[in-house]
Amino acid sequence: MDFKRFNTLPSFGTNTYLVWDKDRREAILIDPGAASRQMVNFVETNNITVKAIVNTHGHADHIGGNAYFQKKWGVPIWIHEADEEKLNNPQLNLSSFMGKEIISPGAERLLHDGDKIILGRKEIDVIHTPGHTKGGICLYYSILLFAGDTLFKGSIGRTDFPDGDLAELTRSIKEKLYSLPDETLVLPGHTEETRIGIEKRMNPFVRM
Repeated sequence: MDFKRFNTLPSFGTNTYLVWDKDRREAILIDPGAASRQMVNFVETNNITVKAIVNTHGHADHIGGNAYFQKKWGVPIWIHEADEEKLNNPQLNLSSFMGKEIISPGAERLLHDGDKIILGRKEIDVIHTPGHTKGGICLYYSILLFAGDTLFKGSIGRTDFPDGDLAELTRSIKEKLYSLPDETLVLPGHTEETRIGIEKRMNPFVRM
């Protein structure tokens, strides 16, 4: 499995990830914050076929590019069932408070904890990690964790939004993410990468 990070929304520092099976050249696009010609060029140059757009949660800075990429490649949008209604509701996805209402196309697949995303011969695990939003998820393969806005280097996702819950987020991280191997590379929705073992020891919000 291979991946590449794109900063599709510099004003919010949103990380968008293209993840693909190196043998089959089949990919998913995680959290497109905005349209990106750079990403389109990379996909076309490397003969990669994007299978789906996967949103780790339904906030505007992670779904803002859904419509563009769906139109470009004709691919479905997948999101956890608890965040589905955020896609086309600017108040729930918070875009109405940012001065530009974002309405994403609807989801064709609703994800749940324990689901598998198949790329070629590889399986990516869906881990439901509520707390930042009710439908927040992380995606795990081997030692790669695409963490959305659940866990950051030295920090955690905000819980002061309408459906945020600090106790729930703390439980998600400690019970689900900290059970992963210490060498697991954490690829967050914002900021730089880290590792599970480092966050266990150093993260002031969820130190074990």
